[in-house]
Amino acid sequence: MRRLFPRKFLLVSLFCLVSSFLFGLFYLLLIPPSKSSQNKVILIKRGTSLRATASVLEQEGIIRSKEMFIGLATLLGKKAEIKAGEYELHTRMLPLEVLNTLVQGQVRRHLVTIPEGYTLRQIAQLLGALGIVEQKAFLEKATSPAFIASMGLAEYFPEPTKETKGIGWTLEGFLFPETYHLYREMDPEEVIRMMTQQFRRYFLREWLEKARQLGLSPREVVILASIIEKESPLSEEKPLISAVFHNRLRRKIPLQSDPTVIYGLEDFDGDLTKEHLKRPSPYNTYLNPGLPPTPICNPGRDSLWAALHPASSPYLYFVSRNDGSHHFSEHYEDHQRAVWRYQKKKL
Repeated sequence: MRRLFPRKFLLVSLFCLVSSFLFGLFYLLLIPPSKSSQNKVILIKRGTSLRATASVLEQEGIIRSKEMFIGLATLLGKKAEIKAGEYELHTRMLPLEVLNTLVQGQVRRHLVTIPEGYTLRQIAQLLGALGIVEQKAFLEKATSPAFIASMGLAEYFPEPTKETKGIGWTLEGFLFPETYHLYREMDPEEVIRMMTQQFRRYFLREWLEKARQLGLSPREVVILASIIEKESPLSEEKPLISAVFHNRLRRKIPLQSDPTVIYGLEDFDGDLTKEHLKRPSPYNTYLNPGLPPTPICNPGRDSLWAALHPASSPYLYFVSRNDGSHHFSEHYEDHQRAVWRYQKKKL
């Protein structure tokens, strides 16, 4: 009889211990941390550890115990599967629900519009400011020869010529202006692939034959479209702008496009001067005949269309009317009069 008491005591103690553990497990895993549902936006940055993530979740009241959450993730083999991003969670979620949300990457999506005519650097700045990608990482990926070679855009990136050698290929011109569903802390490669795939969807295969008929390579079409994009914001004017440049290219007259000169300036402050027009640069179309070596921005639908469908027009010149539109001329004398009327007269 004396030996039964310790055994009973041990069994009762073990029962209480197991019961307490199961109750604690039930309390921590199967009862939400709050009776009221309060939404919380949680940002998990790339490279954040599981412990740091669990600490944030605990501080925000999404989970009760970071240690229990870490144990749950480890036990289920999900420790390394949590994805970075911005999440909208609430305080009535169970820990397993929270873990599954993070593992499945059910992030908040944002509608982000890339304006037509934005340069590669402007896109990187925009996405960086919104927290979608890290700006430097985006630029490095968009200028990586190895990555560009993997994009399936071989027809737009021919072997460098004597004129283009040393310029360095980038994805300038191929990041299609569009509204995208993006999320914070995205992989720059994923964003770039979305944009270039959209470019390929729009640049139809039959357009390659149209380019050949015009005497242009696919890459030259994009370069020309980028100049048209920068020259005029008006869709109805773009075919006329295109006609001027096609006429000049055909007659081997320098394009004399200010936006190309500006693109080649590192110190441009918004005021284009005569000295700028005399400065040697691969992008100075006052000094160099033909098209510049690369696109100067990322053109939109209307500009790409206009580059391949110039208006039937003899125009060789155009000048801004200072209201967004342009005056077009066939002869130099008429152009000079228009310049005096719209530009010099206002000085």
